[in-house]
Amino acid sequence: MLLFDPKGPIGDAERFVIVAAFVLMLIVVIPVFVMSSWFPWKYRAANSKATYMPKWNYSLGIDLAMWLVPVAIVTALGILSWKATHNLDPYKPIDSGGKPIRIEVVSLDWKWLFIYPDHDIAVVNQLVFPAGVPLSFRITSDTVLTSFFIPQLGSQIYAMPGRQTRLHLLADEPGTYAGHNQQFSGRGYADMHFKAIATSREQFEAWVQKAKQLPDKLDPARYSQLAKPSIAHSVMYFSAVKPGLFGHIIRKYMPMGVNPGVVSKDSGTTLVKTGF
Repeated sequence: MLLFDPKGPIGDAERFVIVAAFVLMLIVVIPVFVMSSWFPWKYRAANSKATYMPKWNYSLGIDLAMWLVPVAIVTALGILSWKATHNLDPYKPIDSGGKPIRIEVVSLDWKWLFIYPDHDIAVVNQLVFPAGVPLSFRITSDTVLTSFFIPQLGSQIYAMPGRQTRLHLLADEPGTYAGHNQQFSGRGYADMHFKAIATSREQFEAWVQKAKQLPDKLDPARYSQLAKPSIAHSVMYFSAVKPGLFGHIIRKYMPMGVNPGVVSKDSGTTLVKTGF
């Protein structure tokens, strides 16, 4: 039901698509339910007033309705899907007039790591950002295939090892929204969730400064410990992040001999080949 209570432009547009598709399909479903009740009642054996037409076998009106109505519905659904697919492209930046906040998302067993490259901090199982500011995500996995999803903000998207996907979201108002992994990924799947907290700009900057004052730093050795499987991992902050960590995580899954610095695309994902 969270899908029907969106808190951002992407979630709101996706809700419209869901409702519009549902209404269009009801054009077929409702008459079927009505006729499945009305026909048996009208032509029951006890109803002597029902018209008996033993030689009737064709109706042009029924034939046209059986073909034209589905064609019209499928056409409307096709146009709706075509427009929504392009308008809601997760790689398409949100034009809000402000500079987006860049966030690198890494899916682990069984937790989420959020790296803020412009602020040089990282957080486990908590995503904090200012409301009204667009978010630009780069998403990957250092484990099996998982799915990144904040239902009230919209656009579920897969996190894949050795691949980078992109996502752009925005929260219209402050609040705390549930984030999930929607793809079964093993024993700790049920606890692989996080809180997405939209705050004011001032609160976000204060949160960043607080994180920078903590002692833990995310270097390769600390990341290796963090990447080990754990269930119901608590929120953890890192006041500094090794530059290039996100690219290194992706590059771990690259074939030997791949030329660093080359960017290629396949199946809507990006292969990021960077040094570390």
